[in-house]
Amino acid sequence: MSPNDTQRRGIRRWLPMPVQSLILFGVWLLLNNSLAPGQLLLAALLALAIPLLVAPLQQAQPPVRRHGLALSYTLKVLYDIVVANFQVAIRVLGPSSRLKPAWIAVPLDIEGALPITLLASTISLTPGTVSAELSEDAKWLYVHVLDLDDEQALIAQIKQRYEQPLKEIFGC
Repeated sequence: MSPNDTQRRGIRRWLPMPVQSLILFGVWLLLNNSLAPGQLLLAALLALAIPLLVAPLQQAQPPVRRHGLALSYTLKVLYDIVVANFQVAIRVLGPSSRLKPAWIAVPLDIEGALPITLLASTISLTPGTVSAELSEDAKWLYVHVLDLDDEQALIAQIKQRYEQPLKEIFGC
């Protein structure tokens, strides 16, 4: 083991999440709107202590394999959120008797906690749908839909528009 590796391991031991520590430090100062010595000291203590406390809780996550696709996915989701907001507003402002709420079970092809969580979060962020539960075997995601016309079409849309890109992004 080289001296640089030993030095990095020592730094990681006391500063396991340097980016998060820096963010915590800055956010604390911004929230308190002060650069007083006491606030600087408290920000530094929090920036060191919180990552040390939560570092043992971290789980290894799959790496992002296609960064460009991840950016494209993010922009697609933001667009879908805006469009869905208008669609839901139109449906909600209309007669409630026209709404057809329903539960659907989406079969999952992706694996891993992070990709499944991102899929569930994407569905919940898009107005009109909410991810409610993941089956124990992590093969089905149960989703509540505000207004369902065609169950199979919605499942196909979720799988094609959201699940497939996540599979490619994480290689799962």
